[in-house]
Amino acid sequence: MHNSLLDLIICRIPGLRGDEKIELAEKYIKEDELLSFTKNDIEHFLGRSLGSGRWKMEKLRLQAEKDKASLARLGIRLVSWREEVYPPLLREIFDPPLVLFYRGCLPDPEKPMAAVVGTRKPTSRAASGAFELGRELGRAGISVVSGLAVGIDSMAHRGNLDAGASTVAVLGSGPDMIYPSSNRDLARRILETGGLILSEYPPGTAPKRWTFPARNRIISALARGTVIVEAPEKSGALITARFALEHGRDLWVHSAGLHPVGLHPVGLHLMGANFARGAGTARLACEGAKVISSGEDILKEWNLPAEKPDTIVVNHKKGNTGADMASSLAEYLNIKV
Repeated sequence: MHNSLLDLIICRIPGLRGDEKIELAEKYIKEDELLSFTKNDIEHFLGRSLGSGRWKMEKLRLQAEKDKASLARLGIRLVSWREEVYPPLLREIFDPPLVLFYRGCLPDPEKPMAAVVGTRKPTSRAASGAFELGRELGRAGISVVSGLAVGIDSMAHRGNLDAGASTVAVLGSGPDMIYPSSNRDLARRILETGGLILSEYPPGTAPKRWTFPARNRIISALARGTVIVEAPEKSGALITARFALEHGRDLWVHSAGLHPVGLHPVGLHLMGANFARGAGTARLACEGAKVISSGEDILKEWNLPAEKPDTIVVNHKKGNTGADMASSLAEYLNIKV
């Protein structure tokens, strides 16, 4: 049985990478062994500085005990890198999280998942494409992994839910800190339909600028392939694309994020706001990423069958189609199509 308190203490040590947390956890099997260490001892063990911040191990232990109580109070579960149920694809990467904090159901390791990510301010064309892609994948029994952000992420999650799939949201905050707050209802729907909300950060951890790139490596690692729907040149989605290549995963760009002005990445600032929103996507395509236009393209690449039409439940109520939701989103964000 793994020592969850030891894991929680290690998670609270500032500045550690995932692989360093695992290295410490493998070295010390009891928290008492670790508690005798100072910051200097940890730095000597790792062979590098952990920055100028000051902390004491005893205070980290007290915080870890609070974390353990919070997990029980909030109904959040923890899975350690040491446990068999830890997602196997995540275990393969260079710096997997020592622990995952989660609500919902861990994914079936025998079923492939697809990451779908992109800009927070998409064109309605790209938003609709993300919704339809999530729904098409869901109809084939494939869960979408994304980051619960507004824009492309949310649309992909919603499309997956529309098809009855168990979608997976990876947070850049603690599992109890849904960000943005406007997506709390979406998070609730994910859990109600058998999906998963997970994070490598303990309860109460607020999102910070650096937590999102770290979160993106988990999104990429959990999925067999990643689709970038629409992304500008400076986008977190492109970080996810880089991780996908580093992790040896499939990488695609969606045709909905490639605009009629073409793919040429030179002089993007002259080509209009809509093209700028997909400039990063265009560059990936120019550099050799495969372009897909539907979930069927992914199924063919993975040699998987589409779900039989008579098993598909489609909600035709007004406002629930990809186009309707995308238009509403574009109006909310004041985006011109």
